[in-house]
Amino acid sequence: MSLVLAQASGALPDDNTGYVAAAYLVFFALVLAYFAIMAAKLQRLERELVELNELADKQAAPRGERVAEPVAERTA
Repeated sequence: MSLVLAQASGALPDDNTGYVAAAYLVFFALVLAYFAIMAAKLQRLERELVELNELADKQAAPRGERVAEPVAERTA
């Protein structure tokens, strides 16, 4: 209702759509950067986990310990 009155009186607020769009773009860029960083960390952790599993298998094999069967790879 107040917007209708403001339009009728000619006292419209400043047009800030450019600032709003810029704020959304900055927010989107930050979220995208966050997801990229988290994906890189996840890949690094997965590589380290594979290396640790291989190292554990190598250390267990000479002692005659039973080596666990590898878990099937997930297909996403």
